[in-house]
Amino acid sequence: MATFQRARSAEQRAERRRAILDAAVAMLAEMPAAHLTLNELSHRAGLAKSNVLRYFESREEILLEIFDTAVAAWLNEVTSGLGGEARAGTAERAAGLSSALAASLAARPVLCDLIGVQAAVLEHNVSLPVVLRHRHRLTRHVTALARLIRHQLPELDVPGAEWLAGTTVMVTGSLWTHANPSSAVRAAYEADASVAALRIDFAGRLETTLGVLIAGLLSRRP
Repeated sequence: MATFQRARSAEQRAERRRAILDAAVAMLAEMPAAHLTLNELSHRAGLAKSNVLRYFESREEILLEIFDTAVAAWLNEVTSGLGGEARAGTAERAAGLSSALAASLAARPVLCDLIGVQAAVLEHNVSLPVVLRHRHRLTRHVTALARLIRHQLPELDVPGAEWLAGTTVMVTGSLWTHANPSSAVRAAYEADASVAALRIDFAGRLETTLGVLIAGLLSRRP
């Protein structure tokens, strides 16, 4: 492990934070967020655990930072992917929206994993300022997603689009958790065909669920 030298300037502190975040991102490509530990993270970042805690108050704050960045990157991808599409019919545009959202989320397993543990793990062991910063960012992300939804489906009003945006995040987390069960459950799927019927295809189930939610919202229009 390299000898720790305190970062003196704002630029040096930002570089140290970036190194810690980069090490955490690399770990998340190898393991679920719930398995990431400060001990291993500090080792990979070349710092003592106490030095990591000079820049972040907890493991959860680090994961929340990555979560917020990952959501922003996903929204940029979805926006660019849908911006040029033109579909005449409401049903076609609704199907295209649910398909695009599901496919883009399925292509980002780390983000889906972070969404899945957001409420149960990431928002614990953090201070009020950290939670407020995260929740303000999340509110902006949901608002941006709602604008994207209304751009594709102007038939939806603002409350409907915002409800769908927030529910998309929650449904994604729940389905991802069930689509990626424990090793014991996976073994049960292999051992018993009747139990294997409960296995979930994440992308397909998410697309269908979003399609049903969109159809329900559209059917409730005045």
